[in-house]
Amino acid sequence: MRPGYTERGVASWYGHPYHGRPAADGEIYDMDKMTAAHRTLPFNTWVRVYDLDNRKTTEVRIIDRGPFINGRVIDLSRAAARELEMIGPGTARVRIEVIRAPEGAPVPVYGVQVGAFRDKANADRLRTEMETGFGSARMVLRSGNPPTWRVLVGSEPTEEGASELAARIRDKSPQQTTCFVVRIDSL
Repeated sequence: MRPGYTERGVASWYGHPYHGRPAADGEIYDMDKMTAAHRTLPFNTWVRVYDLDNRKTTEVRIIDRGPFINGRVIDLSRAAARELEMIGPGTARVRIEVIRAPEGAPVPVYGVQVGAFRDKANADRLRTEMETGFGSARMVLRSGNPPTWRVLVGSEPTEEGASELAARIRDKSPQQTTCFVVRIDSL
C-alpha cells in the first residue's frame, strides 16, 4: 500500500501471552514497542492510527498478522494502546493511514482464512473440504501455547480478488460466515 492509504474500523491491542514470542515477520514481539498487527499491509509499513472518539494519535510499525476478528482492522501493542488511552476499554474506533511503505516489499498474494484450530485433524478436514470446493487450500501452523493450525484458501494477486473468493466461500459454505482476507505471501 502506498502512503495515504486509509482504512476505518476497530482497533484492539495485545500483550501477554504474545510478549516475547516471534511475530509473523520473525521479530520478537515486545508489547512495550510501537508495533502492530494488520492482516494485509506489508511488514515494516508505518501507520498513523487516529482514535475517532478522543482524537489521540500514535504511529506504529507493522510486524505481525491479525487481528482475526471481523470488524477489527489493527491490533496494537500495549505501548501504542496506552498512547491512545484504550487499555481499559480494550478497543477503539480508529482510522489508520499508511505514512511510510517499506522499500522492496514483495508482490502481495492474498488468501482467505476460513478457520483456526488447535486440533490438526479438524484443520485438515476443513482444508480437504475447502480444497474440494475451491481448488486450493492449505494449513499453516501458528506457533504458540497452544499452537494453532490456520486454514487458508486460494492465492489471489489482489485483495479484491480475495474478497470475491471470501464472498463465494460464504455463499457456498454458510458455516464460514467469519472467513476473512489475509496476506499470505509473508506468512
